[in-house]
Amino acid sequence: MPEIDGEPISDSFNARIVAEFRANHGRVGGPFEGAPIILIHHRGAKTGTERVNPALYYKLDGGWAVFASKAGAPTHPDWYHNLIAHPDVTIEVGDDTIDVVARVAEGEERARIRDAWHQTLPLIAEYEAVAATTGRQIPIVIFEPAAKG
Repeated sequence: MPEIDGEPISDSFNARIVAEFRANHGRVGGPFEGAPIILIHHRGAKTGTERVNPALYYKLDGGWAVFASKAGAPTHPDWYHNLIAHPDVTIEVGDDTIDVVARVAEGEERARIRDAWHQTLPLIAEYEAVAATTGRQIPIVIFEPAAKG
């Protein structure tokens, strides 16, 4: 199981981050103190069960990018597969809840976001280095506001 600062990433770990996020207007402490956190509301690809997962994000013009890192584990996080199956989701950023559509960044777009992200949040480069030891390229998921109407 992947770890952050020696603590396994589990449902209870994520639940604590979600609770802290909501209690502190989108800010959390511990290993993510000062890091930009987003909450992703998604449905299970197979079960349809509604779930909420915290993730680090990078602000884009007109959207948000999330690194599907799973702390560098050899497999993608479950929420990534859920977003591929059900891309119409909701995110929480600070105190705002926003309907968005998820898509995976590819090619030049992915490289540009990845490079900018490494400059602003070195932890992402660490996760990527760990994932690379297993041959996994960490996907970058883009959230763009859903069309109104």
